[in-house]
Amino acid sequence: MVNRRPMAIVSTALFSAALAVVGFGSMALKATTRSSKPLVVVSGPSGTFQENFNPFGSALVGTEGLVYQPLFFFNPYTSKTQPVLGTSFRWNKKDTVLTVNLRHGVRWSNGKPFTASDVTFSFNYRKRYPQLDTTGVWQFLSSVRQSGPETVVFTFKHPDVPMDWYVLGQTPIIPQSVWHSIKDPTKVLNLHPVGTGPYVVHSFNPEEYTFSVNHFYWGKKPAVSQVDFPAYSSNTSIAGALARGAIDWASIFIPNIRRTYVAASPRHNHYWFAPSSTLMLYTNFHDPLLAQKPVREAMSLAINRQKINAADYYYAPKANRYDLLLPSQKSWVPKAMQQHSALSYNPSAAIAILKKAGYHKNKAGIFVSPKGQTLNFSLQVVSTYSEWVAMSSILASELRHIGIKVTVQGESASLYDSNVLSRHRYQLALSWTDNGPSPFYAYYAMLYPRQTTNSENWANPATTHWLNVYMQTNQGSVHRQAIAALAGLVAKDLPSIPLVETPTWFEYRTQSFTGWPSAANPYAQGGPWLSPSNGLIAGHLNSVK
Repeated sequence: MVNRRPMAIVSTALFSAALAVVGFGSMALKATTRSSKPLVVVSGPSGTFQENFNPFGSALVGTEGLVYQPLFFFNPYTSKTQPVLGTSFRWNKKDTVLTVNLRHGVRWSNGKPFTASDVTFSFNYRKRYPQLDTTGVWQFLSSVRQSGPETVVFTFKHPDVPMDWYVLGQTPIIPQSVWHSIKDPTKVLNLHPVGTGPYVVHSFNPEEYTFSVNHFYWGKKPAVSQVDFPAYSSNTSIAGALARGAIDWASIFIPNIRRTYVAASPRHNHYWFAPSSTLMLYTNFHDPLLAQKPVREAMSLAINRQKINAADYYYAPKANRYDLLLPSQKSWVPKAMQQHSALSYNPSAAIAILKKAGYHKNKAGIFVSPKGQTLNFSLQVVSTYSEWVAMSSILASELRHIGIKVTVQGESASLYDSNVLSRHRYQLALSWTDNGPSPFYAYYAMLYPRQTTNSENWANPATTHWLNVYMQTNQGSVHRQAIAALAGLVAKDLPSIPLVETPTWFEYRTQSFTGWPSAANPYAQGGPWLSPSNGLIAGHLNSVK
């Protein structure tokens, strides 16, 4: 349930030739006027900063994207794949070998040439130190080797076509000359990072760190000459600074955003909260009651999703029956399925389902199972996520209304990550889905038995079968058949309960800089913490004279 984020995948065989002529830099930088004003960016409340630019360990925002780059950028909104350090890629006929051609003439920010040996080193380094392999690429890779100065060959253990996203789009490339002598890469702070991105680290102090233009950058030089990341301690202080024009780019939740932010300067204050995943009420199948389908069905029917939206703090549409399909992915299921995608709100039907399954209410009005087990659950949320806390209150009230007791337990983000995301110690939990370049990735993260992100502990032969079908071929028609089957199975079995589509918080100002992504021009994801989108956006901006 890591929020990475959505789109539809295109067979690599169809566009690999086109990739060779479309440049990351050519799209990113059309401006010729350089700005003397820094771009001020805040990704969220942080308190004071700890100096760390290590791409393998809690690096400061901007390290990935502004400094370090992957081979390709997978756009979650347009279904397009854009070259970055790579120019094209292709699968062999058996879909077990992926060959990548690299961009010519790239230099690292220290002036040294970028070559295929840097790419092979970046992957084999993660194999040598498994704790660095946070995307798990060596679960499905068997080898990575150089084939000439600008070609890299990835051999997979078996056909695993959708895993090309993790290899090509989720793995930052590092310079071999810098990292080869580092014996414990998890313990270095990497205070002077050397990358291929459009920026280098310029300065650091606990209150602010900055980036300046990388003069060896392989693309056109950015119009934004400096990017500043000041420290703020709360969403409230960030929202105030945004409204008065002290911040250009942010990613925070703002209640009543039209009144409190946009209205302060309608000409310049803007936002784009594009749906990027689905917020779910996760149910842990290790709990024998939640493993029963009638209980999950009743819970879903008891939730008034319109009430959640009407509270005006989530700014997102209701989720649909095919809960992991975002608006941009609707075409993945047949139109006949789309016509029956709405999730019903019917408390009477919820009560009837439980009674039919043999449940009865006790004196306190709470349903009890035929074995005497009370429908009494804890719901874990991150206490600092104000929208989650508010939503949890609504969920508890709605479920109590039909006879299911829910106690909300707010906890720190670190404790939540440990209990819910890592150890799967919970009954109910709010969290997002782990989306990627097609609906496959959300289903894979949530339903595949061997995935650590399968926190509800779901194991079903039918869903596993269709996930395997998708992975074992590069044929688009088979991919769509598999996704339609998975959507139908999830709608029928309800592994967990979809609530609303989760937006990517993205506020921006146009007084000093223009060229931001938007619904009309969705060239990148808006959150400044998302890489490599953040580097693409910083390079795409134009300075207002």
